[in-house]
Amino acid sequence: MLTLVRHGESVGNQADRAAREAGAEELELTVRDADVELSETGREQAEALGRWMSDAPEELRPTLVISSPYRRAAQTAEVAAARAGLPVSFDERLRERDLGALDGLTGRGIRARHPEEAARRSRLGKFYYQPPSGESWADVALRVRGLLADLRHGYDGERIWMFSHQAVIMTFRYVLEGIGEPDLLALDGDVDIPNASMTRYRHVEQGYALDAFADTRAVERSDAAVTEEDSR
Repeated sequence: MLTLVRHGESVGNQADRAAREAGAEELELTVRDADVELSETGREQAEALGRWMSDAPEELRPTLVISSPYRRAAQTAEVAAARAGLPVSFDERLRERDLGALDGLTGRGIRARHPEEAARRSRLGKFYYQPPSGESWADVALRVRGLLADLRHGYDGERIWMFSHQAVIMTFRYVLEGIGEPDLLALDGDVDIPNASMTRYRHVEQGYALDAFADTRAVERSDAAVTEEDSR
């Protein structure tokens, strides 16, 4: 069993929402992306995940927990895994997609400050567009493929929970299910993966089969709010 968990709501998610609502060009953040922490709601969501993890049937509970080293994901994993008495390992291949020179800008900010990049993204498409000094979704897919290859060779039979980020989880779907670029981008346009949601795969003879996508039951069973971030 492989379960992918998006981190709980972060102060970056809150800043992004506030910037969009205000029509601002830039998020009000003073730390680098890797150091963005959970919001209070995000901590409540992580606690809810931990309770769900402890109460779930054995076949759904993890035997191995791996996280992106980015603080919001690491905090979510550490809080949730503590209830199961499991340590958290970190793998940089689960980190958020690097937006390079465009990091911290809203769509409005990119169009205003880097119109040539907005035009290039429109021409290349979201999947293959690589921001200056950043990564495309295709670059993230290479990371995901390498991580999965290592897991197949070294952790056969483990029930693995991986804590990561929205674009990375979408890219797992691209790699594991062979979803084509147009269908993947259509899915990304239709679904904003909620914070602290679970996307679960079971092992089958051919590889992996999707069992649940963007499942928010853990948070819904708690007093924590279900939150999501517009990825468009």
